[in-house]
Amino acid sequence: MKRILAIDPGSTTTKVGVFDDDKVILKIIVEHQDDDLKKFERIFDQCQYRKELIVQVLIEANIEINTLDAVVGRGGLLKPVESGTFLVSDLMISDLKEAARGEHASNLGAVLAQEIASEINVPAFIVDPVSVDELTDVARLSGLPELPRVSIAHALNSKAVARNVAKRINQDYGDSTFIVAHLGGGITVHAIKNGRTIDVTSCQNEGTFAPERCGSLPVWSLIKLCYSGKYSETELLNKTFGAGGMYAYLGTKDVREALSRVNAGDELAELVFDAMIYQVAKDIGAMATVLKGEVDRIIFTGGIAHSEKFTSGLKDRVGFISPVTIVPGEEELEALAAGALRVLNGEENAREY
Repeated sequence: MKRILAIDPGSTTTKVGVFDDDKVILKIIVEHQDDDLKKFERIFDQCQYRKELIVQVLIEANIEINTLDAVVGRGGLLKPVESGTFLVSDLMISDLKEAARGEHASNLGAVLAQEIASEINVPAFIVDPVSVDELTDVARLSGLPELPRVSIAHALNSKAVARNVAKRINQDYGDSTFIVAHLGGGITVHAIKNGRTIDVTSCQNEGTFAPERCGSLPVWSLIKLCYSGKYSETELLNKTFGAGGMYAYLGTKDVREALSRVNAGDELAELVFDAMIYQVAKDIGAMATVLKGEVDRIIFTGGIAHSEKFTSGLKDRVGFISPVTIVPGEEELEALAAGALRVLNGEENAREY
């Protein structure tokens, strides 16, 4: 039996799981308040704060850290890589700290895994980081050679959920076509064909706005804003990735709070909520054309998929394309543990970054 600690840092939470092989021993979500996170200038500065919370979770669950055989964290904004399980390395940590591809909480996954694993001399891994890149050549062209489209998305959860849905409908994942909309603090829409994500929209650069990210913006107006003198480069990056989207309109990143305001009759909150549904539907429609209309299932997953109002509104717009399956929340902790377990059991080799 192998005991694995899985860590999934998100924009407003840190999810922690402990598994004995594939059996869940502990699964908990630690929520972070805006005021706590605002104390840190950079996301990377949150490492010690989140590590202490993880250790406290283990202590309260009476799980001895020295009983762990491996620690696995969510992969961050690394250079493009193949799908798989990777050993955490100094180069990986350096790239995540530099954050050349963007600041995101997922950048902490490898660091937290290494910090804890190094104390007990066990391996640290990441699995299917957000930089997994399987785009087709035709999908990479953006309109400017200097700005190719890149794959930055929720590869871990989207692939895990798609595999499980394929099992549910008695199909081979490798022969299936899915559109997966991951609805969380960031929103990504994936076109998956034969097990590969051949196209994806990511709100880091394009697509729908999300609870804290802008998605696509009017290019001409954005360039004007960049040269207006109102903002530094860092300020604009933070404004579009972390302080944009729903947060920019409503002052909250919590969809539950926004929905409460909608139910209380807040007209702006209702407009923003409906606009987010509208934009996700447009991205799903675009991915249907990528798959030439041959879509076995549209899958809604992520935290926002818990909202019946959101999913029913979205299903109303895209249900004509194919049947819709809703998988609320995510299966990232299970997917992380499964990837580490495959390596520990010798079923696959760990990749080097």
